[in-house]
Amino acid sequence: MTRAFAFLVNPAAGGGAAPKVVVPLARALREAGAEVEVTYTTSAAETPALVAAAVARDAVVVSVGGDGMLSSVAGSVAEHDGVLAVIPAGRGNDFARMLEIPADTAAQARVLLDATPRPIDLLRATQADGSSYVVAGSVYAGVDARAAEIVDRSHWLPSRLQYPYAAVRALGTYRPVACTLEVDGVRTTHQAATVVVANSRYYGKGMAIAPTATLDDGLLDVIVIEAASRLDLIRSLPKVYDGSHVDLAEVTVVTGRRVGLSGRHRGGAAVPVGADGEALGPLPADPASPLVVELVPGAVRVLA
Repeated sequence: MTRAFAFLVNPAAGGGAAPKVVVPLARALREAGAEVEVTYTTSAAETPALVAAAVARDAVVVSVGGDGMLSSVAGSVAEHDGVLAVIPAGRGNDFARMLEIPADTAAQARVLLDATPRPIDLLRATQADGSSYVVAGSVYAGVDARAAEIVDRSHWLPSRLQYPYAAVRALGTYRPVACTLEVDGVRTTHQAATVVVANSRYYGKGMAIAPTATLDDGLLDVIVIEAASRLDLIRSLPKVYDGSHVDLAEVTVVTGRRVGLSGRHRGGAAVPVGADGEALGPLPADPASPLVVELVPGAVRVLA
């Protein structure tokens, strides 16, 4: 039986790259006999209804854009027990990298037409005010969230330079975070540069922040990079690309299923929180009302 596909496309992703990806891919699928419907949207509020309609007609929901687009789609697909596919067209494309989605059109078409759906985990992040977000890749607080903010203002740079530039800029101005971390009931305190709660190995356009993370092990990987001098952090940045940073004495890695995180910058300033390239607001300061990140095991079926 030939599959049907509902493409949900963020036309602004990757500086407008998404439509250039969709057109030849949709053509290849149609030539193979598949039914393809393409919807362009930049509104996360539209996503649940679009996903519900697609799943109701047994279509695979295809997220075309970046990691932020994927997270806005994945939760709805999971809620409706649908099948998800990912076509990278953003700036980072880290979850597609984790799924090993190929870059060329013909190979992508083969994945969509022939791959067997497999269950993968997702994350759910809940702020102190009760607002909740489904996340595919990772949630992070500290210098990396600051870097994500800088990336959003760096469109004047070539895509390949945006993440390295933002990382160095953020590290050059970072302030340590005095934070409380609780993993499966075990509480620790840290003076950290950043804390990352990861489902996927990659973030920041190919940085292997959680090198042992897998998408179906039922565990969160929590990486704490302790505060160090700005120069030492910048010098160690290349290690994050191959995952060797976890061997540094300043890096702690633990695993669990439920993480609580709270804290403030030294001096009392709020700490930014990000998730898959999107801002989630400030980190709660009170350990009694932390940001909570929970694993949702086997949450969604994906073609890869």
